Amino acid sequence: MAALIIVGAQWGDEGKGKITDYIAEKADYVVRYQGGSNAGHTVEVNDEKFMLHLIPSGILYQDKTCIVGNGVVVDLEEVITEINGLQARGIDTSHLKISLKAPVVLPYHKKIDEMQDRSQKIGTTKRGIGPAYEDKFSRTGFRISDFLQPDDAIKERMQAVVAYKNKILDKIYEEPGFDAAEIYERTLEQINILRGNLADTSVMVYDAIKSGKKVLFEGAQGTLLDIDHGTYPFVTSSSPTAGGACTGSGVGPTCIERVMGIAKAYTTRVGEGPFPTELNDSLGELLRERGAEFGVTTGRARRCGWLDAVILRYAARVNGLTDWAITKLDVLDTFKTIKICTGYRYKGQLLSEFPENINILCQCQPEYTEVEGWQTDITRVHEYSELPPAAKAYIARIEDITGIKASIIAVGPGRAQTIVTDPSFL
Repeated sequence: MAALIIVGAQWGDEGKGKITDYIAEKADYVVRYQGGSNAGHTVEVNDEKFMLHLIPSGILYQDKTCIVGNGVVVDLEEVITEINGLQARGIDTSHLKISLKAPVVLPYHKKIDEMQDRSQKIGTTKRGIGPAYEDKFSRTGFRISDFLQPDDAIKERMQAVVAYKNKILDKIYEEPGFDAAEIYERTLEQINILRGNLADTSVMVYDAIKSGKKVLFEGAQGTLLDIDHGTYPFVTSSSPTAGGACTGSGVGPTCIERVMGIAKAYTTRVGEGPFPTELNDSLGELLRERGAEFGVTTGRARRCGWLDAVILRYAARVNGLTDWAITKLDVLDTFKTIKICTGYRYKGQLLSEFPENINILCQCQPEYTEVEGWQTDITRVHEYSELPPAAKAYIARIEDITGIKASIIAVGPGRAQTIVTDPSFL
């Protein structure tokens, strides 16, 4: 593994935190490349759970350099809270480095996010992620580096931006605004707290790869939430696809060796938007119960359904996947039969490719193939050869449909509940 990207292949919540944590044992650097505190990664070690939002999942390994790249919008208050929480549990965070180019999420971003979602019903986490990215691309946002050596120009720009945001809050939403001086001073305090964790991370990552270090790129959300390639407008505001790893960390595509797609053995989604294989019945509730499908960030119940292989083929193409990591296979242990969506039926026409138009997707009906369940507890299985034949057949079917091999199979949330079928990426 010279450089490996981990990317969610569905609508997020695929178990990227667990897989990142597992692979990070062999890595030298773990790099988070997009998103913000809207992400929620759960890592379980020795029956102890760690909930992470901004900090890379490799932070639990003290000998790894963990990087928050320039593509991440950073809520300074959130990252300080996470650092304090980890330190309170005995975890050293001095090996965490945050890009000087990373945009800063400010209080008005969160308020505007909340107000916008009330009217648009996108189903955001209200963490200010979208508005922060809006400011980034409209060139009105602030980077971490702006506050390292503050001057009157930055202070004046802060006053102008806050005045404009206050007008939006007042005239459109009839909500009170913010005090620019207060935001400015609080941001300076937060930057000073984090000063030892700030760095030119693009140089660090590039030098690490060129010197032969093993670098693991960790994404948040999933392919179907990508701003360009997801189910727009029900998407996030960044690029959680593999291409986002390059722009979000500051290295070129020739530095990347492999791309691993993380997919649950079934499908889930949080928030609004189309979901062809959703099960609004007792089977969907069983998946939710067995998979503990509630959001780490919001606590919202996730929508659940059968595995959608149309999505997986799409994710394989968009990301250039070389490997699969199939997670939560154990959640299917009790099912007598299991369905896999292999295509969509739209107005009598069978679609094998994921439609570009969301209105078409909303009218698609899943075409299923049915396979035999294994009805056996697999949570203590450590080798692929020990899996029940029906479980191995299920994995083989996924590989056959997508043309991508499964190199990792997770049969539970713990580190030890991980089966590696191809260790060459480690």
